[in-house]
Amino acid sequence: MSNGTDGGIRIEYGVDEKPPLPKSILLGLQHVAVMIVPATAVAYVVANGVGAEADAAYLVQMVLLFSGLATMVQAYTVGPVGARLPIVMGSSFTFVGATIDIGASFGLSAVFGAILVTGFVVEGLIGWQFKRIKPFFPPLVTGLVVVIIGLYLVPVAMDYAAGGVGASDFGALHHIGLAALVLAIAVGLNMFTRGVTRLLSVLFAIIVGYVTAIALTFATGLELVDFSDVGSAAWIALPSPTRFGFEFEPIAIATFAVLFLVSSMETVGDMSGVTAAEGRNPTNEEFRGGLFNDGLLSSIGAVFSAFPITSFSQNVGIVNFTGVMSRHVVGIGGVFLAVLGLSPKVGAAVTTIPSAVFGGAVLLMAGMVAASGFRLVVTHVDLDRRNTVIVAVSLGLGLGVATTPEALSGLPSGAELFFGQSVIVTALSALVLNTFVPGAASPLFDAPSTDAEPAADAVDAEPAGSVDD
Repeated sequence: MSNGTDGGIRIEYGVDEKPPLPKSILLGLQHVAVMIVPATAVAYVVANGVGAEADAAYLVQMVLLFSGLATMVQAYTVGPVGARLPIVMGSSFTFVGATIDIGASFGLSAVFGAILVTGFVVEGLIGWQFKRIKPFFPPLVTGLVVVIIGLYLVPVAMDYAAGGVGASDFGALHHIGLAALVLAIAVGLNMFTRGVTRLLSVLFAIIVGYVTAIALTFATGLELVDFSDVGSAAWIALPSPTRFGFEFEPIAIATFAVLFLVSSMETVGDMSGVTAAEGRNPTNEEFRGGLFNDGLLSSIGAVFSAFPITSFSQNVGIVNFTGVMSRHVVGIGGVFLAVLGLSPKVGAAVTTIPSAVFGGAVLLMAGMVAASGFRLVVTHVDLDRRNTVIVAVSLGLGLGVATTPEALSGLPSGAELFFGQSVIVTALSALVLNTFVPGAASPLFDAPSTDAEPAADAVDAEPAGSVDD
C-alpha cells in the first residue's frame, strides 16, 4: 500500500502493485460496469443513426473487443505503444456526430476508411511531437471542446428518449415515461447514495428501465423489447475483417483527422488526471505511449469495424475515488471486455434495450460531459474580456451549425459536411483565436495582454474527458 505525495491522494495500491486476485477481479469488473453503458451506447446510437440497425449487435461486439484490447495494451504496453497506466479505453462520443453524418452521406465504408487512415497517423504524430504542440491546448480550448460535445448530444438523446427517429409512436407517453424513469433513478442514486451505488448509478438506472420495459411488453402488448435475435445469436464468434469495406473520401478523412486531434487532447487530460493521484504529471514517454495506443488501436479496429478508441474519464474518477492505481486491475477489466466482445449474444442482448431507456441515460451522460467542460473552463481559466469573447465565438459558431445546418447549404457539399460538425467548428475557432489573440494563454505571445489571466496548462488541469465523457 502506498501513500500519495506532493498533493496526491492516498494510494491504496500503486501502479505496479497487485491486489489479491479476488479483489482485483471485483475492482476490474467495477471498471467494466462503469464504462460499458456509454461505450456500447456509441455503437447503438451510430447504428440507428445511419440505418444499420441490423448490424448494431456486431458493432457493439467490436466496440467491446477493441476497448478490451486497447485497455490491456495501455496497462502492459507492446513496445512503444501503451503508457503502463490504469487507463480504461472505449469508444468516445466525440466521433458520434461526424460518424452519423458521414455514414449517412457516404456509407460506413467511408467512416472506417477515414479511421484507418487518420487514427495512427494523427495521434502517432501528436504523440511523437507532443512536447512541441502541448502549449496550443490550454484548458480554455480543451474545455470548450468538451462542452460542445455534450451540448451536441442533447438533441440526439431527446430523439431516443422519444422512441427514436422514425418510430411510428415517436413521443408516446410510454417512451417518455421510460426515459424519465431512467433519468430520475440515475440522478437520485448519484445524488443521495454513496459508494458502489453512486458509482454505478447509470447502470442501475438502465437495468430498472430495461426490466420495466420488459414488464410493459408482456403486460400491455407494446413491442418495446424483442428477444428474437438474442436466441439465434451465437455464443462465440470471431470478428470479420472489412465487413463494411473501405472507401477513402477526402472530406471524411479531413473530418476525422480533426476529431482525432480533439480526442488526443481528451486522452492527455485523462492521463494527467490519473497521475494527479500520485501528485505528478505524466512523463513524456507515458504521453507518447498513451497517444500511440489511441491511434494504433483505432486504426486496427477500423479493419474490423470498430469505432475510434480513446480514454474514458469516468474510470479516471474511479481511480481517484478508490485510490486503486494498479494497472493490473485495469488489465483484468480489459480481459473481461475483450471476452464479452467475442460473444455476439452479448451484442444482441444490448440491442434489445429500448431507445427510450438509452435516451434517458444518454441525456444524463451528455449533460455531464457539458458540465465537466464548463467546470474545466471556470476552474482553470480567468474569464476576462479576451477569454469571454473566445468562449462566445466558439460556442456560438458550434451551436449555430448544430441547430441550423441549412445555413451552410450554399457551400460546396464537402465543405458543408466538414463545417457542419459542431465539434470541429468549436475546436478550430477556440484554437485559432487562443493562438493568435494576445494573452497569457496564447503560445505565440510571452507577455500577457491588458486583461491578464493566469497561465494554464491543459495537462496540468483535471481531465477533460467525455461520456465516455
